Amino acid sequence: MAISWYPALAVGVREVDEQHQEIFRRVDALVSALIAHRGADVVEPIFDFLGKYVVDHFGAEEALMKAHRYPKRPEHETEHRRFVEDYGALRREYARDGATGFLLVKLNNRVSQWLTNHIAGTDRELGRFLRETHAPL
Repeated sequence: MAISWYPALAVGVREVDEQHQEIFRRVDALVSALIAHRGADVVEPIFDFLGKYVVDHFGAEEALMKAHRYPKRPEHETEHRRFVEDYGALRREYARDGATGFLLVKLNNRVSQWLTNHIAGTDRELGRFLRETHAPL
């Protein structure tokens, strides 16, 4: 059920691509820990690290968009905010109910699919813009 980063998801900005790969590794670790019924001592740090890492990553992308006057920045940032809200809701659900099968399904649908779709679409469009405007990458 976990996901893996694959080369077709590369956006062409080294820092962003490296961060995306780390996010995929952490999502995989989280899903694996939940499937294995690992305890809160294992799952909670992964959940928390991933939540903070994603916010930091989004901040780095948003700084790039601002610095290069990316015209679709508002829409892109809205997608980021929605993801952070959804992820926070999943984290709270885990804190309240533990590692349920329903949480695992939602984590896969909301996190794994969202990341793949966002990177393959929105982020790759940003990468294309940065390359076309010859922004220093």
